[in-house]
Amino acid sequence: QVQLVQSGGGMVQAGGSLRLSCAASGRTFSNYAMAWFRQAPGKEREFVSGITLSGGNKSYAEAVKGRFTISRDNAKNTVYLQMNSLKPEETAVYYCAARPYVVNYLPTSYDYWGQGTQVTVSS
Repeated sequence: QVQLVQSGGGMVQAGGSLRLSCAASGRTFSNYAMAWFRQAPGKEREFVSGITLSGGNKSYAEAVKGRFTISRDNAKNTVYLQMNSLKPEETAVYYCAARPYVVNYLPTSYDYWGQGTQVTVSS
């Protein structure tokens, strides 16, 4: 089992920045690819960003490229999502997720999920 506990998030004005954190416990963190998803009201959960085991490869949804940065610290068992230049349409609940070894864009392929954190971007 892997337990994921999220922190960060909150409310920010358009153009502002937020940083999300996701701390893992349980099994060996470095064996898990990590990802961030988000879900807006009435919409499906969508992939935002993913990072491989060592952090050497990162992937982003087209909508967030150049503004969001994913990183991980395996010594601290934590993955981060730095979000800059936020837009009102990015208001959603953000989730971190873990799956063995390989990043996948499908939320159904992830075994473990954080509790979710609300991000609200006001115009």
